Amino acid sequence: MVITVKTLILFTAIFLSSCVNKLHSESVYQSLGGYQKVEEIADNYILEIEKDPVIFEYFKESDVERYRAKVIEHICHHTGGPCEYTGDDMQRVHDGMNITESDFNRGVDLLINAMNTADIPYRVQNRVLAIFAPMRKDIIYRP
Repeated sequence: MVITVKTLILFTAIFLSSCVNKLHSESVYQSLGGYQKVEEIADNYILEIEKDPVIFEYFKESDVERYRAKVIEHICHHTGGPCEYTGDDMQRVHDGMNITESDFNRGVDLLINAMNTADIPYRVQNRVLAIFAPMRKDIIYRP
């Protein structure tokens, strides 16, 4: 059997196409590494909040165990995992907090730090941020 250059190129294109399709068909949850990584990100995020005096002010009266459970549910659910989010919607959660754009951005930085600490690849971090970015309007300036 003689394989021509044209046939080799065709098989290579099909192979690469299937790799790209697999990458895009994998949920963000799977790309993160599943439930254990979601828990790790949530725990890291809580530690980041505790270390940040500005952001901690928003959470100082929070029930940390409940907050942890809801963050895990939220990340798991919205990234395509098997969890159901049982908390309030983002508007209701953030009503009365009057979070500024600057503090929101600071919170995003803390989430990025949490994902870095969990060794989440940047391309997966970007997919996570793309999921949560539209929620910004439900979080900031909620008097």
